Amino acid sequence: MEMISIKKELKSNSYPGRGIIIGKSKNGGKAVIAYFIMGRSENSRNRIFVEDGDGIRTEAFDPSKMVDPSLIIYSPVKVLGNKVIVTNGDQTDTIYELMNKQFTFEQALRTREFEPDAPNFTPRISGIVKLEDNDINYAISILKTANGNSQSCQRFNFAYNNPINGEGHFIHTYKCDGDPLPSFEGEPKLISIPDDIDEFANLLWDSLNEENKVSLFVRYIDLKSNEVASRIINKNK
Repeated sequence: MEMISIKKELKSNSYPGRGIIIGKSKNGGKAVIAYFIMGRSENSRNRIFVEDGDGIRTEAFDPSKMVDPSLIIYSPVKVLGNKVIVTNGDQTDTIYELMNKQFTFEQALRTREFEPDAPNFTPRISGIVKLEDNDINYAISILKTANGNSQSCQRFNFAYNNPINGEGHFIHTYKCDGDPLPSFEGEPKLISIPDDIDEFANLLWDSLNEENKVSLFVRYIDLKSNEVASRIINKNK
């Protein structure tokens, strides 16, 4: 697969929606996870990321303006032992709860489908990172309609064993802006990941569409010490 420029990819797409990136730093010493949200409506834009234990959750920036919390208030990131779960919805809880009962990542997601937000039927994108023996394995999933036909749920799972240093994979909910919004197509996209968390966080944030971007979370985990560094950037301050 050809590696793309994440900067060019984001700058050329005004509305990729919500996005997940998982990979390893260039020096191979850190696991890297990133998640961003965007919004077109006032309700979607009225959000921030806040820390919640080892993970994060979305929260209304101005509670008085919150219209409907369903589908926009959830925990994007949770930690379960040596695994980090990242998703674009409340399937984070499903994965966490069922994997804690010895289900696999894929089995947990078999209980879920795309979001019920007709006519968009937003795909559910999910990722999981397993840290073990000073290295990582990870998987990425997308649950989507059959080209907009909500009678059929298509399930795609991508597993990455022994990932390459400095490489990561990027998946997002929407192919581009539109009405209705067209779902992401194809495999997660191959991108490069630098060693510095602030360099990467700033690159992502600066590349997202200024009008539509809402919040960004980036985490680097040292594979030897398990030391965690996280960054949260919210447009609403």
